[in-house]
Parts: sequence; structure tokens; C-alpha cells
Amino acid sequence: MAEEIINRVAQSKLVTFDLEDYYPAGERVLFDISDWLMEGLILREKEFRKHVSDYDWSQHQGQYVSLICSTDAIVPAWAYMLISVHLTPFVEKTIIGTLDQLETSIYQEIIADLDVSDYKDKPVIIKGCANKPIPDNAYAMMTAKLHNVAKSVMYGEACSSVPLYKKR
Repeated sequence: MAEEIINRVAQSKLVTFDLEDYYPAGERVLFDISDWLMEGLILREKEFRKHVSDYDWSQHQGQYVSLICSTDAIVPAWAYMLISVHLTPFVEKTIIGTLDQLETSIYQEIIADLDVSDYKDKPVIIKGCANKPIPDNAYAMMTAKLHNVAKSVMYGEACSSVPLYKKR
């Protein structure tokens, strides 16, 4: 007589936390200002301001925008600030940096606002595999946040998790 197969994972008190569930919709855009510089290197204020005023900023509606200069130009902070002023009415978020830095910044705000009281004294697994570009920093930030409340924190899947922290 065969023994009944018991799914111990389903019966456990483990709680899975999936950062992908918090991934906000909206296109991520890398906005390179080097085309608005003379020879890609020199910022001439009058010409730069003309590019900024002539540009259709509404095309970035609902996007997350990362501002960069892909050349070795020295760009004054006010140039990025000026662009940000024009983007703000349309975009979800603007940063100066790479797309990875943008994702990290997005998740920094999300994780800071999360209420993790439901995870108090529970074993939590932060789900590993994601189909969306979750930055490594988000996993570290979430681990730090759960560390304060969870009984234990693991990474991966219930069938093959890596223990990270356990309350003593």
C-alpha cells in the first residue's frame, strides 16, 4: 500500500514575498542629453535652453526617466534640473543616472512605504526568480526591512531556499 504524498511546503507557515508584485507599470526611458551639446561635449546655455523649450515633453507621459550624458562632457547640475522641471508634469519619476539606478530608486520608495507588520514573527521567503528587472539592491533593501519583523528570512523558492537570517 502506497503512502499518501504530503505537500509539506503547502502546509508550512512560510510566507512568500515577491518583489515582482510591486513592480510599477510604466516604460523606463534613458534620456541622453549629449545631442543637445555642441559636438556632444560643450553646453552652450542659450542653445541648450532652446532645445529644452522646443522639445515635446508630453511624449514621456507616465514614463520613468533616467537622465544621462553619454559623452565625457562636464554637465552643470542646473542642466539636469532644468530638464526635470519640464519632465515633472508628465513622468512618474526622474533621476540622473543609469536605468539600473532608476529601478533601484523606484524600489527604494516602494520598500520604504511598505507595511511589513503582516510578516511579524513569520518565516518569510523573498522570491528569487523574476520575469521583471528587479534590481539586486531591492532584494537587499527588502531583506533589511524584513529583518526587523520576521522570524526568519530566506531567499529563493520554498523547495530550495537559502537561509539569510533567523531570530534567536
